[in-house]
Amino acid sequence: MTDSVFTHTQDQLKQLAQDVLAIAKETGASDASVEISEGSGLAVTVRKGQIETIEQNKDKGIGVTVYSGKRRGHANTSDFSRDSLRATVEAAYNIARFTAEDPAAGLPDADLLETNPRDLRLCYPWDISAEDAVTIAQRCEAAAFAVDKRVTNSEGASVYVQQSHFVAANSLGFCAGYPFSRHTLSVAPIAGKGAHMQRDDWYSSARDPKKLGDPEKIGRYAAERALARLNARKLDTRTCPVLFEAPLAAGLLGAFVQATSGGALYRKSSFLLDSLGSSIFPSHIQIVEDPHQIGGVGSAPFDEEGVRTQRRKVVSDGVLQGYFLSSYSARKLGMQTTGNAGGSHNLEIVSKETKIADDFEGMLRKMGTGLLVTELMGQGTNYVTGDYSRGASGYWVENGVIQYPVEEITIAGNMKDMFQAIVGVGNDVLTRGNKSTGSILIEKMVIAGN
Repeated sequence: MTDSVFTHTQDQLKQLAQDVLAIAKETGASDASVEISEGSGLAVTVRKGQIETIEQNKDKGIGVTVYSGKRRGHANTSDFSRDSLRATVEAAYNIARFTAEDPAAGLPDADLLETNPRDLRLCYPWDISAEDAVTIAQRCEAAAFAVDKRVTNSEGASVYVQQSHFVAANSLGFCAGYPFSRHTLSVAPIAGKGAHMQRDDWYSSARDPKKLGDPEKIGRYAAERALARLNARKLDTRTCPVLFEAPLAAGLLGAFVQATSGGALYRKSSFLLDSLGSSIFPSHIQIVEDPHQIGGVGSAPFDEEGVRTQRRKVVSDGVLQGYFLSSYSARKLGMQTTGNAGGSHNLEIVSKETKIADDFEGMLRKMGTGLLVTELMGQGTNYVTGDYSRGASGYWVENGVIQYPVEEITIAGNMKDMFQAIVGVGNDVLTRGNKSTGSILIEKMVIAGN
């Protein structure tokens, strides 16, 4: 159905993949893998109603990995001609010949490969002209300006459209691929004047353009967020509960993934080293990975190596049940791949204690008095020790009611302690990328201010 969107069909990409593997065998490679992709997209940005940029892209590429025993080489090309395929394979093979042997190198175990991938319906091409995309962005930004005269400026509104497809194959007989899409609408209004300006943003992203948020609603909400931050104050240094708004709570989930990923573990650069089977969260916390959600942003029938993916409980009753491993990192650790070459898939954190009343306002009431964090700055996470320190802004809350905006503060703690101190997860669930979570309440953190 989607082949007509692209220059090449899936069958043509599969034939190219088989040609590459045949050339690799002729060249002397003991094993080989290849990924071939093609895509097209449109990106437009308007600012204060005027067009700033219109970009259209049409990309294609081939990545070839060859093995000479336990030696590995890789090369890329965007030229699909036969001569280019041969030159690329030979370049990868020559790299492999002069690379040191690595006992963990090699293709995945054949019995782990996905031989019959299911259709997860991941591609919804958006046939939209640049003119129509500009109109949508203008509507979104205009709605932000219309909220209040104090919305004085804008960093712009953007529409991003992308549809691609790929085929991956290796010398063990695996050969599969699928089309996919991702579309986004965003806006970033600025409220106030001079030294008292505040900005905020909001966006909607989906594989299916029909599931994108309404442009006017996105614009209005982004403006309301910027306006709410005006007249922000500083806080005195203190220790108090901290509620991470759902978009930022997804970042906590991302920190968990990084700390339990194979690369960090075999390099011994993770604060969750040797934590398998340990209670790293309170007993009410569950984290589930579901790669097979129909139309999910993080859905995939197989990972980047062709290994089949599977639904699993990564954390059950607070106990870590599994890492995020590729074939290479699994071998380095003496374990088996979890089908996570390329990262996690549709991860969701929930609490068994979450109630219907635990929406955003309910989570504020649960916190009582403390800090609601809505923006973080800097990269202040030490994944070796777990030490966490980030610039932040948000709102001071008393008796479950927002009192005033705050800025120029730092929140600090240790990720191990923060994970254990999760009091609750709201039902105000938001999906950001391939992670879904409601707002997350931490029992206490250090707030550094005046």
